[in-house]
Amino acid sequence: MHPAPNLVLVGPMGAGKSSIGRRLAARFGVVFVDVDHEIEVRTGARIATIFECEGEAGFRARERATLVEILAGSGQVIATGGGAVLDPHNRALLRSRGFVVHMHADVDAQLARLARDRTRPLLAGDDRTEVLQRLAVERAPLYADAAHLRFDTGPHACNEAAAQLGHLVEAHWRPPAGSIETTISDAAADVASTHAS
Repeated sequence: MHPAPNLVLVGPMGAGKSSIGRRLAARFGVVFVDVDHEIEVRTGARIATIFECEGEAGFRARERATLVEILAGSGQVIATGGGAVLDPHNRALLRSRGFVVHMHADVDAQLARLARDRTRPLLAGDDRTEVLQRLAVERAPLYADAAHLRFDTGPHACNEAAAQLGHLVEAHWRPPAGSIETTISDAAADVASTHAS
């Protein structure tokens, strides 16, 4: 059993990290955190706008700082952006603070899932297939370097993938003691904050 404080999901865009991650968080009774969403909340701008204004280097710096803050916590299912593994310091941090699952999807599966998605800066060009193939070649070894476990989401519907991955993860990882209680109190604080604003 891996004693990591968090469950971390890495993998390419369209692999289902966010949709499956939410289901895994519910299964384990812990908080779900989407790193890209957290960057947008903290910056007050969409990812595409950050790329436009600061370039990819600026976005990666924000991503690195956000990961450090999030991974300092525990009892979380964390969905990272597809390029989070590009930084070797990120990869080391992910492994040290999480049980890391590489959620794999081949290019055909990615194209199908991202067909209507126009929010991804790296897919803003015309040839999505070429971009996804290039990213797959570049990043596959980095996902392998970061991950403790690989799971292919391609053949599965979201609920089925979450159920199968949940079974696999249970053999390797359990949330830290007290995670459920922390989650409940955090959720209550979030609700109170929402109503107050």
